[in-house]
Formats: sequence, structure tokens, C-alpha cells
Amino acid sequence: MGLTSRKVLVLAVVLAVALFVLTVWLWPRLSRRTPRAVAGRVGVLAATQVSIFAAVALVANQYFLFYGTWGDLFGQEQPLGAVVGPAAADGKNVTVMDTQHAPVPGSRQPSVSGQIQKIALSGRKSGIDSTAYVYLPPQYFQPQFKRQRFPAAVVLTGYPGVAENLIKGLNYPTTAWQLAKADKMQPMILVMLRPTVAPPRDTECVDIPGGPQTETFLAEDVPTEVSRAYRVKNVPRSWGVIGNSTGGYCALKIAMRHPERFSVGVGLSAYYKAAEDPTTGDLFHGDDRLRNRSDLLWSLDNLPQGESSLLVTSSRTGERNLADTETFISKVKAPSQVSSIILPSGAHNFNTWRREIPPALVWMSGRLSGA
Repeated sequence: MGLTSRKVLVLAVVLAVALFVLTVWLWPRLSRRTPRAVAGRVGVLAATQVSIFAAVALVANQYFLFYGTWGDLFGQEQPLGAVVGPAAADGKNVTVMDTQHAPVPGSRQPSVSGQIQKIALSGRKSGIDSTAYVYLPPQYFQPQFKRQRFPAAVVLTGYPGVAENLIKGLNYPTTAWQLAKADKMQPMILVMLRPTVAPPRDTECVDIPGGPQTETFLAEDVPTEVSRAYRVKNVPRSWGVIGNSTGGYCALKIAMRHPERFSVGVGLSAYYKAAEDPTTGDLFHGDDRLRNRSDLLWSLDNLPQGESSLLVTSSRTGERNLADTETFISKVKAPSQVSSIILPSGAHNFNTWRREIPPALVWMSGRLSGA
């Protein structure tokens, strides 16, 4: 049974309830002061608390999808899987592993619902291999659009989230389909993946000296290889990047540092300086120049600003990044541009991001072009 299986969740809840009832039932017998009775009390209390914690953790994981599989939970590398078919075009470094219809009402035909392709992407420049999900809008499969190129956005999860979060939890394909159907945004290709390309390490989208070249992979390999495989141009006006939390920090950094690749960057509940903690390890190897370049506020003050359109989000109550977000906005200068979504209230969670994603996609769509 998979980590996100309802059977696992039900089993954990039933076990927690059963252990609680068993503890209450056995407590009179374990009330003595003998070593055996004391050990029994410790045992049943420990077992009950562990089972309750496990049930609560599984409920939280079902909602937030922090981990998609048992292997992902325990930090084990997962194989990329078998190739099902070729990519949409001649993308030698992109192979399609699986396809599914987008979770939208109506027909399951790609020309009506669009399609989600799970791909294996090999980065030529970074040397990194990773999986991703590519959402292709219905128009991609319609005869009248067979020669049309589409704008695209790299969509990044937070840490330690999995790419499935973007489909099941944050509903990016469904939201993009609904907005395009209502003529509020143009059809777009979404390349959905997590920024953690060397799990379980949190690389903070940094090119680590002697380690994973995560920034190169996301900023250069992803748009290059996807443009070779699908009908999207590899030019800045055709590419945007959006993410939440760690993914939001990465999105802003990539857009700011690579205006030759991306013209738009959106940070939902982003922070503005690379984290350095036990999950990241030594990212900069004592190089203050690299550390400073990963500080977005420092970069705005000390490095040239490119022609980037940036969008940041926060809330007056519930988010910790409000002050830094306002500072970020104040530091952005021409030729860069910055917009913002500041909610009255909203915590650092999926519910808040689901409120921000629709206007963010509309805003992004208005600044990209497939032509």
C-alpha cells in the first residue's frame, strides 16, 4: 500500500483508536508498582502516542503531499522508470514515461481536456537527470493549432514537496484549463517539478561547488530541452517561472539572474535568501560571492537588474515574509518591474497559494508570448 493510499490512512486511524481503547482497558491491570506493570504502562502509552502521531502525520501528508512514496519519505533515490513513448517532437533528452488526462470535467480526449505527460529530462549542461510533469493544453492537440507555438512556465514546488503537489494539491493544470476556457489567460504549457533534484538534500537552486548544478539545470537545461521536445520557443518572452515557498525563492532568483532565458518570475510566499541548515549542507563552501548572489535583496542593491517582470505575494496576517516582501518591492528598479498580491490574511499553506495561483497565472499569461 502506497504512502498516500486511503487504506494506509484508515489502517493508521483504526490502529490508533484500538490502542487507545486497549490502554484504557488495561490501565487498571497496569496500575501496580511492579517493574512489569511500569513497563506495561510505558509500552502502551508509547505505542498509543506513536500511532496517534503517525495518523496525524498521514492526514497532513494527504493534504499537503509532502512525500509521494515510502521511498521519497525515507530519502531513497527512485528510478526514473521505463520509457513509454517518444516526446512530442525530437527532444532526445526528453522521454515520456507516462500520460494521463488533465483532471478537468468532460471528455478525456487530449483535444478537450489537455494532457499531462510524465517525462524524464536529462540536463546536458548540468549533468542532472530528473522527472517532471508537462501539462499540454487542449489547443496543443487541436488541428487548427498544429503549427502554433505556446508560451511555457516552469512550476516549482516547495521543499520537501513532490511534483504531484502541483497537480493534486495546487491544481495548476485544472486552474490553467479553467482560466483559458474562460478566456482569462492564453493556453500555456506547464513544466511541473520540484527544485529538489538531489533528494533528500535541499539545494536551494544553487550551483553547489563540486555538487549538484541545480541552478544550471532549472535555468538552462529545462527550457532548452523542453523547447526541443515541444512547440515552445527557447526565447525569454516565451518562458516564465513560478513557485511557492522554496520554489518561490527559486523562481525569483532564476528570473532575476537569467533574463536571457525567462522574462517573468513569480514567487508565492517566497523568501529572499538561500536557507543554510542541516537539510542544505554546505552550499557555498565559504565563498561569500556565491552566498551574496543567492541573497535576492543584496542582488537588487549590488547587481544590474535585467528586463524581468516579477510578481511577489504575501499577507498582512499569517505570513512571515511580509516585511522582506515590501523591502524587495522597494528595491526593484527599471528595467525590472514588480507587481504584488498582498492578502489581508493567509498562512504559509496550500489554501493561501490556491487563492494566489489564478491571478498569478493570468498576470503571467499577459506577459508571455508563444510567437
